[in-house]
Amino acid sequence: MRAVIQRVTTARVEVDGDVIGQINNGLLILLGIHKDDQAEDLHYLVEKIINLRVFDDELGKMNLSLLDTGGSVLVVSQFTLYADTRKGRRPGFSYAAGPAMAEPLYEQFCAALRSLDVPVATGRFGATMDVHLTNQGPVTIIIDTPQHERDEHTE
Repeated sequence: MRAVIQRVTTARVEVDGDVIGQINNGLLILLGIHKDDQAEDLHYLVEKIINLRVFDDELGKMNLSLLDTGGSVLVVSQFTLYADTRKGRRPGFSYAAGPAMAEPLYEQFCAALRSLDVPVATGRFGATMDVHLTNQGPVTIIIDTPQHERDEHTE
């Protein structure tokens, strides 16, 4: 799995002009699911994200986690995070999981966050979405699950 997380003061996702998910003060998570991902990848990523110290403490240092701040998350599925651009000009998506596999893992990811009392808003899996955000900092971090940190770089 691959997540692009952005610290936000506000974020929302729209489908056909309707807001379907919105948060204030938290993390926008763009989530890509690899064709070989398993439940262990999901749990690793959830734990990493909720405990990542990317929020400012009283001294202005990034020392607090999502759990420390009581922040929310907006999770948006994004298969294009596994785009392969090494050949030609059109990205290939052979590393991305297909919808039959990716959607249940996306839903499990969101459920795992909710089970930890993290407020979760979502996009709509498979839809064309407009994502709006105010990135605070800016802070943007990419996290890969351990098995995929190497995959595309060694093939």
